[in-house]
Amino acid sequence: MTTLLLIALAGLAAQLVDGGLGMGFGVTSTTILIALAGLGPAQASAVVHTAELGTTLASGVSHWRFGNVDWKVVRRLAVPGAVGAFAGATVLSSLSTEAAAPLTATILSLIGVNLVWRFSRGRIRREGGGEHSRGFLGGLGLFGGFIDASGGGGWGPVTTSTLMTLGRTEPRRIVGTVNTAEFLVTAAATLGFVIGLWDDLVANLAAVLALLIGGVIAAPIAAWLVTRTNPAALGGIVGTLLVALNLPKVLPLGWGGVALLVVLGLALSWVGYRRSVTARAAAGEPVTGSTSEPQGQEVRVR
Repeated sequence: MTTLLLIALAGLAAQLVDGGLGMGFGVTSTTILIALAGLGPAQASAVVHTAELGTTLASGVSHWRFGNVDWKVVRRLAVPGAVGAFAGATVLSSLSTEAAAPLTATILSLIGVNLVWRFSRGRIRREGGGEHSRGFLGGLGLFGGFIDASGGGGWGPVTTSTLMTLGRTEPRRIVGTVNTAEFLVTAAATLGFVIGLWDDLVANLAAVLALLIGGVIAAPIAAWLVTRTNPAALGGIVGTLLVALNLPKVLPLGWGGVALLVVLGLALSWVGYRRSVTARAAAGEPVTGSTSEPQGQEVRVR
């Protein structure tokens, strides 16, 4: 019972981060399930994606109600994302636990490093005009979906970070659009896991429900918080957590190495936060939210 309560709290916390940043639910929940529930990588990813059927639906509806969704981009991301997710789930389901563990840890570590680096710069680059091509969004969705299913998460880190870096849409609409598209991606990944890991899903149904309950409670709160949260700070902290929990499974770091990673990651997160605050204050913008930047402007920190 204690483990299920912790999983539910993890789902709530992960959805708050995911709904506010457009990333974090899958990778955070998978890491926690492996650490707390003792699940293998494939089983943990299957549990997370099954629970996400409910959390992504609740998140998408919430973002839609707050006006955070671009439906044209949703369509162009979601369909190829679903194809990639089904392929990733099929690949992961066919690997043994021993083979999948270092692969999953490596993917999660790389995602964490990307998050820390992405947000340590403390800025959101904005460029006005133009739309992303259908081919670009299709390729991004395909790659993001495959990484998401094979790594237990990664749809948000791949797609949200890329779209924010290019900066053709205001951040809140990127977050809301990515979260909404994730429902179809999650459905395809879950189908792949149902085919390959049905018995494991049935055996871990309680963990699925615990994650689902926590995530659904947090979804509408997170959709509102996207206007109040400083993404540089939260993104860096999530990345630090992922690196600290997963990189030791790939490299023999020891406790000292893990502590050093945590200190370094948090330091970079603080730098990113301060640079973000400074840049926004200089531009006369709110220092916490991410929704009020005028279209076409660009905030830079030198």
